[in-house]
Amino acid sequence: MSCEILISFLIASFALAFSPGPDNIFVLTQSIVNGKKYGLATVFGLISGCLVHTTLVAFGVSAMIKANENLFFVIKLAGAFYLLYLAYKVFVTDAVISLSTEKIVQKTIGQLFKQGFVMNVLNPKVSIFFLAFFPGFLFSDVLSTVTQFYILGFLFMLVSLLVFSSIAILAGTISETIKKSNRIGLYLKWLQIIVFVAIAIFILL
Repeated sequence: MSCEILISFLIASFALAFSPGPDNIFVLTQSIVNGKKYGLATVFGLISGCLVHTTLVAFGVSAMIKANENLFFVIKLAGAFYLLYLAYKVFVTDAVISLSTEKIVQKTIGQLFKQGFVMNVLNPKVSIFFLAFFPGFLFSDVLSTVTQFYILGFLFMLVSLLVFSSIAILAGTISETIKKSNRIGLYLKWLQIIVFVAIAIFILL
């Protein structure tokens, strides 16, 4: 078992969760409009959805590995190039973070949990991202690949839960900071690019 690989995975997961994306921006705006309790309900819904994607990737990739080791190498290679593509997509987009809350309707805790869960589960990009991200961080020659994928999935969910919950709790402060700073969007944009490129290089090497 390689602790170094797991530590690298945790660092990458933290940077990815912290970088601006539809999920954490959604949590932030819901927390501003409805309050932190409702923001946390959204967080738990989003995180629960990750379990579905982890299961799909764990059993799907494990079956591919058993069928053909060379195919697994192709999956990792494709994953690395997909991450480089994501880095390029971030590079060509605007660094401005929009926090418009004018059209957000207030909802119950149950409705926000369900919306977060459905929003995550029905997003095929999450499965594609997991497929690109997880195989490069398999860390053990003893544990089965399914077990390793679930461990990585739960670690990713734990890190995302901590980061997203912090965003929900500190929603007002964070939103004011983002609105006042013209540079923070640019900093977060480049953080995301660096993380995607670093993970791609890690997988390729």
